[in-house]
Amino acid sequence: MNIGDTAKLNTNPEDTPEIFLRLFVYGTLKRGYWNHQRFCAQARSIEPAVVWGRLYHLHAGFPALEVPEGLILARGSVDPLADARRQHEIGTPRFGRPTGDWDLIHGELVTFTDPQRDLPPIDRLEGFWPGGHSMYQRVMVAVLCGRTSIPAWTYWMPRVENGTRLDSGVWHRA
Repeated sequence: MNIGDTAKLNTNPEDTPEIFLRLFVYGTLKRGYWNHQRFCAQARSIEPAVVWGRLYHLHAGFPALEVPEGLILARGSVDPLADARRQHEIGTPRFGRPTGDWDLIHGELVTFTDPQRDLPPIDRLEGFWPGGHSMYQRVMVAVLCGRTSIPAWTYWMPRVENGTRLDSGVWHRA
């Protein structure tokens, strides 16, 4: 995957009348994996992208992403539209290498045009329950798509147990 190949990313929310939401995916929601068609079929666009973090293959058969807490721009809520608006308010985040032992994690940036329809099923899939006990947390981080840094939501596992770190930054089905 060549990150520099993507150049048609629309980062101006005023160009489109709808409120869209961007989600960085790195596992079973990527194209070619078992959850993609069911949860991402309505996506307006899907592009290669990277984030900073640590990627793990869990013994349960799916991945987990750990991101530096200092790079978290916002935390997800129960309101998909509020989260989409929050994403547009952030502007252009800095995409600098964090201090510590972090890798570039390769995945896909999925853009949805109807956050109220598309986000809740994915939150349930990922076990994200705002204010409750969650398997993953949905957080906003800087994502590099092509040469553009933009804010996007992703699912983060704050404490990874029973997993093998993938130094390549790429998760493949086992």
